[in-house]
Amino acid sequence: MKLDSKIPEGPIAEKWAKHKFNIKLVNPANKRKYDIIVVGTGLAGASAAASFGELGYNVKAFCFQDSPRRAHSIAAQGGINAAKNYQNDGDSIFRLFYDTVKGGDYRSREANVYRLAEVSVDIIDQCVAQGVPFAREYGGLLANRSFGGAQVSRTFYARGQTGQQLLLGAYSALSRQVANGKVKMYSRYEMLDLVMIDGKARGIVTRNLITGAIESHSAHAVVLATGGYGNVFYLSTNAMGSNATAAWRAHKKGALFANPCYTQIHPTCIPVSGDHQSKLTLMSESLRNDGRVWVPKDIADSEKIRKGQLKPTDLSEDKRDYYLERRYPSFGNLVPRDVASRNAKYVCDEGRGVSTTGLAVYLDFADAIKRDGRATIEGKYGNLFDMYQQITGDNPYETPMKIYPAVHYTMGGLWVDYNLMTNIDGLYAIGECNFSDHGANRLGASALMQGLADGYFVIPYTIGDYLATMPYERISTDHAAFKEAEAKVKATNEKLLGIKGKRTVDEFHKALGNIMWEYCGMSRNEEGLKKAKVEIQKLRAEFWEDVNVFGSNDELNQSLEKANRVADFLELGELMVDDALNRSESCGGHFREESQTEEGEAKRKDDEFSYVGAWEYTGPEKPAVLHKEDLAFENVKLTQRSYK
Repeated sequence: MKLDSKIPEGPIAEKWAKHKFNIKLVNPANKRKYDIIVVGTGLAGASAAASFGELGYNVKAFCFQDSPRRAHSIAAQGGINAAKNYQNDGDSIFRLFYDTVKGGDYRSREANVYRLAEVSVDIIDQCVAQGVPFAREYGGLLANRSFGGAQVSRTFYARGQTGQQLLLGAYSALSRQVANGKVKMYSRYEMLDLVMIDGKARGIVTRNLITGAIESHSAHAVVLATGGYGNVFYLSTNAMGSNATAAWRAHKKGALFANPCYTQIHPTCIPVSGDHQSKLTLMSESLRNDGRVWVPKDIADSEKIRKGQLKPTDLSEDKRDYYLERRYPSFGNLVPRDVASRNAKYVCDEGRGVSTTGLAVYLDFADAIKRDGRATIEGKYGNLFDMYQQITGDNPYETPMKIYPAVHYTMGGLWVDYNLMTNIDGLYAIGECNFSDHGANRLGASALMQGLADGYFVIPYTIGDYLATMPYERISTDHAAFKEAEAKVKATNEKLLGIKGKRTVDEFHKALGNIMWEYCGMSRNEEGLKKAKVEIQKLRAEFWEDVNVFGSNDELNQSLEKANRVADFLELGELMVDDALNRSESCGGHFREESQTEEGEAKRKDDEFSYVGAWEYTGPEKPAVLHKEDLAFENVKLTQRSYK
């Protein structure tokens, strides 16, 4: 299989403009003849569905929540990047492009990243026009703040609720098209299979989560906007419902899965407090603008803090180690997420962690409050501080926050070309469920940027290039391919319900998460990964023999929902391990202990691994086949990343 990325010829700054001119167009009068399915209604899905409807296409939009407003995009706190240079501090489209490629440790496509930086400036204007209440300076201009991995202020924000406000903007645009009759909304539906006819994606099979009804829906093209797969780790900052099923079922129909091992560990999460937890809570990366990260210099002081014999506020400055500021003086506390996360792990592994578990570091605002006043800090981060206090019982205005890294975002996903189409004709993937823009590590505030760029400004153009070649005729869901897919979905559900084992779905999910975190988490090595592969295979066999799924298919059944998702995670987890085993270099969030510099930083092997690893599904219990898309770097120089 040859992977054709369809990257346009010419200078990088001209590729997107030329491409938009050269691709095929659908006559406005003909757009009403085409049907598009959009699965997922977060920022990418809602913006895409709204844009398609505005253009005149007929859209069916699906989400498993009771409303698109419940999408996990709502949880994004800190901001959205754009190269506006409002601060006049030297930002530009090229600098955002460069920072993103460097931040991803040179494992992303240059052309896609440059386009992302290019359209970022339009996203802000679009959202302001929708009424998104971005923070503003005293004179009324939009405010910016800094985020990790950059030395300019380019992050637009709405307090700690940026994702929520952007989603409400996209939701309002989507609702307008629903009212106009161009978008039909299917809430509480979950996609369980992709339907292909003559090698093209022509529809999906869904389960109505309220009634259990298995239904088919046909279209001329299918767009997946279903987010990432971080919940394979069980404990993550993702919503509990976030899953990989839609993308994984498409993968099993032939869509290549790219770079599955690239997982982002976020450095500012509220630490794990016990086995009772089912998810973790994120503290916005924006807090690192004013909070200083530290641990005690001496293990003895850390032990006293853990035992409650010493308060952190009583430890003098000379006994504190502001380790990020010490190791990375140029970026300090604003190093990229992978760097901040690994360094937190290092100091905790040394025995200098500060929680009862030993797995926490401090994020201290005392200096910022003293410098700017409590009212200023409260204006910036008040809702985040309130959330922290409600969860932990500690007042972060008076005592330092405790934070520790946690699984947050996945840079891998379905392989797509420049048009955001997978290797299956007519199947597109946008937002976090594709692999295309972030390489091995995503810079903070770039997820919202990619989701809206894909939905508002990329796929509305590129999907026409495909549809213009398609006949107008609709395919009936009575087609044999739909009936076959429905039968397969029903058989899987019946099999899950019929096992009647002794262990709950959550038990298996938690066991898988423990394996993934232990051996394929913040750091990986060959021995651990090989062990993880065996353990996952064993756990998967036990799942299909001993899981107990309650209830029936013909009703609201969250146990069955979870079982389908965990069954997919048990397969995806093994592919993540395979990808991590294959990639014996360290890059970004993928840290192989065998490949590091003398200072403990990630050490790439550019001569061996400057490629996208795209995996092909070959059948149950059969090894996946690796395909490679070579990455060419013509506009940035491959160097060892340094934030010192």
